[in-house]
Amino acid sequence: MTRHARNCTAGAVYTYHEKKKDAAASGYGTQSERLGKDSVKNFDCCSLTLQPCRNPVITKEGYLFDKEAILEYIITKKNEFTRKLKKYDKQLKKEETEKAELAAAEKESNLIKFMNREKNITSTNKQQTEAGASTPSVSNLANGKDKQLPSFWVPSQLPDAKISKMEKPDPTVYCPISGKPLKMKDLIEVNWTLVNDRDDKKSLIAKENRYMCPVTHDILSNAVPCAVIRTTGHVVTMECVEKIIKKDWLHPLTGDKLKEKDIIVVQRGGTGYALTNQNLEGKNERPVLQA
Repeated sequence: MTRHARNCTAGAVYTYHEKKKDAAASGYGTQSERLGKDSVKNFDCCSLTLQPCRNPVITKEGYLFDKEAILEYIITKKNEFTRKLKKYDKQLKKEETEKAELAAAEKESNLIKFMNREKNITSTNKQQTEAGASTPSVSNLANGKDKQLPSFWVPSQLPDAKISKMEKPDPTVYCPISGKPLKMKDLIEVNWTLVNDRDDKKSLIAKENRYMCPVTHDILSNAVPCAVIRTTGHVVTMECVEKIIKKDWLHPLTGDKLKEKDIIVVQRGGTGYALTNQNLEGKNERPVLQA
């Protein structure tokens, strides 16, 4: 078969490139497009606020947060647990009260049955006749029951509505990004090394090159994998970790002994819309053109 050019219109073969090009121009079918730089979070931004961190802290899984934002999140979750726990305790007390009332009613019913069996038929009939003459009203509007009627406009208050039982709340606070348990004591403060460029008079936020590795002096960015040393909070490149630190497992700045768990890889580029270096593709579903 002869070679088919991309823009050839005389051939009988309909290539994949032509099909994709025509599909994009027709306005039909699912259109895939790689996300741009604006859709990816910078490596030094908070995973909650998506803004540059003023007081950066990092979790054991390598997710960066602003200290103020993550502490506010933890406090909010703890307050939410306290509210749910109060509702759960109220539900338990209500269930205990209902069980006690049910047991008392059953006991009273058994006592009445026993008393009725002890009496003779005549006295029983007489009692039933007197009771029939003074039978209380069964109307749902009598004896103040009109105020206890459910609202038929609210589905949860209908007579046949099922009461949903509340499960016991979980006191554990989970990381909003990784979903793993999160504690305040596990947050590690990050110590950035600023780039000393005397010619750059811009503010820190406006600078493109803000931080660097304190050992190799490489500029840190989303394209450069980096890690945090847990003992001091210094941010170094993964190249520094592989070639320098892992040789003798000593801190290159302080000389302290390090372990494998002291190296925390920083998760880069993750937002609520784009995962870290994964699935960086957005899909726009359009009407499908069928033959």
